[in-house]
Amino acid sequence: MNTSQTSQTIQNKFKKFFRGRPEDLSWERPALLVLLIVTAIMYIVGLGNSGWANSYYSAAVQAATKSWKAFFFGSYDAGNIITVDKPPMSLWVMDLSAKIFGVNTWSILVPQALEGVACVWVIYITVRRWFSPRAALIAGVVLATTPIAALMFRFNNPDALLVLLLTASAYFVTRALEDGKTKWLIWASILIGFAFLTKMIAAYLVIPGFVVVYLLFATVPMRRRLVQIIISAIIVIISSGWWVAIVELIPTSARPYIASSENNSVLNLIFGYNGLGRITGKEGGMHGGAKMPKGFEIPKGFEMPGGNHAPGGGMGGMFGQNGLTRLFQSNMGGQISWLIPAALILFCFAVWLLRRTWRTDRTVQALFMWATTLVVTGITFSLGSGIIHEYYTVALAPAVGALVGIGSDVLWRHREKLAARIGLAITTGITASWSFVLLNRTPTWFPWLRFVILIVGIVAAIIILFGLRLNRRLLVGATIASMVAGLIGPIAYTIQTVATPHTGTMPTAGPSIRDDRFGGQFGKNGKAGINSKNMPQGFNGMEGAPSNLSKGGASGNTETKVNKKVVQLLKQDASNYTWVAATVEAMSASPYVLATGESIMDIGGFSGSDPAPTLSEFKSYVKEGKIHYFIGRNFNGGFGNMGGMGGQKGGQKGGQNSNGQFSENEFPGGPMGSGSSQGSSITNWVEKNFISKEVGGITIYDLTQPKS
Repeated sequence: MNTSQTSQTIQNKFKKFFRGRPEDLSWERPALLVLLIVTAIMYIVGLGNSGWANSYYSAAVQAATKSWKAFFFGSYDAGNIITVDKPPMSLWVMDLSAKIFGVNTWSILVPQALEGVACVWVIYITVRRWFSPRAALIAGVVLATTPIAALMFRFNNPDALLVLLLTASAYFVTRALEDGKTKWLIWASILIGFAFLTKMIAAYLVIPGFVVVYLLFATVPMRRRLVQIIISAIIVIISSGWWVAIVELIPTSARPYIASSENNSVLNLIFGYNGLGRITGKEGGMHGGAKMPKGFEIPKGFEMPGGNHAPGGGMGGMFGQNGLTRLFQSNMGGQISWLIPAALILFCFAVWLLRRTWRTDRTVQALFMWATTLVVTGITFSLGSGIIHEYYTVALAPAVGALVGIGSDVLWRHREKLAARIGLAITTGITASWSFVLLNRTPTWFPWLRFVILIVGIVAAIIILFGLRLNRRLLVGATIASMVAGLIGPIAYTIQTVATPHTGTMPTAGPSIRDDRFGGQFGKNGKAGINSKNMPQGFNGMEGAPSNLSKGGASGNTETKVNKKVVQLLKQDASNYTWVAATVEAMSASPYVLATGESIMDIGGFSGSDPAPTLSEFKSYVKEGKIHYFIGRNFNGGFGNMGGMGGQKGGQKGGQNSNGQFSENEFPGGPMGSGSSQGSSITNWVEKNFISKEVGGITIYDLTQPKS
């Protein structure tokens, strides 16, 4: 082949790529490419402003670049004392990126953004298989501009990969519904299993809908359907369980402690803290068994960093009162609920219009698949009594997008029927009204926007209802206006989210939210501002506590502020030690891990309440010369050993309430501000036996310099 032929071949391939398939409309492929490019720009630009985002997971990525053992187990530190509190699948993606490009903000966060772009593409091709490019584009746009999706695809929590894998599994279920081939169900099952290794039980919320829809609508005989479901269940178990089985079979002495489990077991983590505990409120493990001091009452709607660890759970009120309206309350509403009413209304009207052909119409199959996913996941989040963070709601975004895209397409195709126009008009009016309510919760943030949306939405709804008799072009214009009215609210929230740096462990999308129940506003990005009258004395000593949050907070940040003098000290002779330092709880250690590039032992894991390492193990590490420094209780920031609720000094005695000092015996897991009993014991042992010095206002103990 000569040069001219090669050039012509390349040109033809480019032309085919940008033009799409011959049967596609001329604008279809360009529109998709524009959607994906804009999504990529939106998710990637400015990522560096968020720094390490959730430094807890970023520190684990750094550990994985130094130790393949840490890579496999998802260890927090390269010394492999303890894992993070989730399985490692989402970390593996970031780990590989960091191994190739080095440990930095971009190598950690860009993979998350690309997962978001891939997710938008997958929802597009899934909807497009059975529906018009218009429906597929609407689905993609809705997903891309959902505020909580824009946040989580720019953040390094596991949710980004979880949503991508589950959306891809829906694609393969769609393929299976087409021809009944088992291979598509196997692929869907494998992806669900991988999603389990990303965020455990949360991955299984799509299964009920997939099973019901396949049993109802598959093209093969019922006996074959049942056999296929059984095979799929086995594949899910295998793809979910291989890593779990390996970890469980390895002796505990040869692997890190499983964070947030009660007995160093992945199985306990699955059924406890990361499983049924989220529903019942009895998470266990991570809490260390500590109880709240006498006289202290957690304000409704507020979560202490790391969780309000009262035994027996009952935490549903931390992120809005659990119940069927939870997704629409102040703290979650602006994250995800903009188009949930539209999705449900469109579903109902579309099914009604197709009721006579529901057994054979693919539209009904798709509607039921996405609706059951939305309802099952939404009800689980709504009724859960355990820790249900606002950002979990990103799992609903693909279903909302698909239902809005498919439902609006169905009603538009049947616009000659009064029922379809009534459905479109009701959807438009309610969506605009609900956007007004959501925006009214941020009354000082573009106050005119909510009125514009409401007026445009109501006018568009009226024209849609009667426009067919007036003018068809007017009807088309009103329909476009209704789409703009429905999308402009979440788009505005998404733009604000993209423009705002997010760090810490509890990020939320959008501007500050007014909620008078909490004596003020939700802080920046959704943090609850608490009236100081609700707090015990000394509470404001904790960084990220109400004194900051009532002023707007800082993107969910509850992390330690790095002290440069401490960083310089820790780097000295770092290569001679397995851990340059140790301190209680990970959120104190994480910023220093990333600032020094060295391993720091996080005693007690995320919140300092896990029993790892034990005092005897810690003594052995010190005796072997593996740890250089211990950072004391007055470490500035975070919440475990740094003084907890009582501030730097009060925290050493468990903090204060309005009646005076708490006694240490009120905290079976150790005094408040000391993490677990091991953390408290280790801290006391170090303070008693090693020489300390002040570095930048922080007490540092040199574990190579005993007092005697």
